[in-house]
Amino acid sequence: MSETILETKNLSRYFGELMAVDNLNISVPRGEVFGLLGPNGAGKTTAIKMLTTLLKPTSGEAFVGGYNIVTESVSVRRIIGYIPQMLSADATLTGYENLLVFAKLYDLPRGERGKRVHESLAFMGLEQSANRLVRTYSGGMIRRLEIAQSVLHHPQLLFLDEPTIGLDPLARKTVWKHIMDLRTQYDMTIFMTTHMMDEADSLCQRIAIMHHGKVAAIDTPVALKANVGGNATLEEVFVHHTGDKIESGESYRDTARVRRTAKRLG
Repeated sequence: MSETILETKNLSRYFGELMAVDNLNISVPRGEVFGLLGPNGAGKTTAIKMLTTLLKPTSGEAFVGGYNIVTESVSVRRIIGYIPQMLSADATLTGYENLLVFAKLYDLPRGERGKRVHESLAFMGLEQSANRLVRTYSGGMIRRLEIAQSVLHHPQLLFLDEPTIGLDPLARKTVWKHIMDLRTQYDMTIFMTTHMMDEADSLCQRIAIMHHGKVAAIDTPVALKANVGGNATLEEVFVHHTGDKIESGESYRDTARVRRTAKRLG
């Protein structure tokens, strides 16, 4: 049996009387690509914020790499990478400067920072754009830079909150190729949310579907579709369990606008 890298036990979060995540129980083995799907407001981003130690749970507990997300949050942060919906790259800095800032934040040894930054830029196909201001990057380039930022320290577990939101099909394909190459190179586990059913179907080994803060279904994409029957698509599985339709600019401004909207909605 594969070692478990992430486990939640009745993990819950309330905002006043509003329930955002209700008794979340999931277990992710090391090396898996795990998808968390659900309509806007289902609790996906809240769950990720708890798992990445950015938000304390109201009740329940969770462990990442064996570390408690509340009592051992510093240890959790050392072994994870996180790409949020909202832009994390600084438009007023160059690509190189953005990565150097993150190398310092991750406390990489001074002697390794430059080498690690150059390796990441080259791997993500951004070496020729390293000295350009990020405000001049396309949406796909920004996302690749953010991926480079999040994996500078070679995390064991990478959290991706709608990583290709606002990108055109070609940019999406490029971003996912780089993510999967990184997963292979560093033996990473990936925990992702997306509204793109084709991404979830082709990339995820298992999927959990959230609705009103609870997990409505969890299994492999093949099993989820089989349970609905009639040669169902993953989109039909989504609608079956949530009753909701799936809601899904290439410039820095366009990418920022799309992600701000996504965050406001859930």
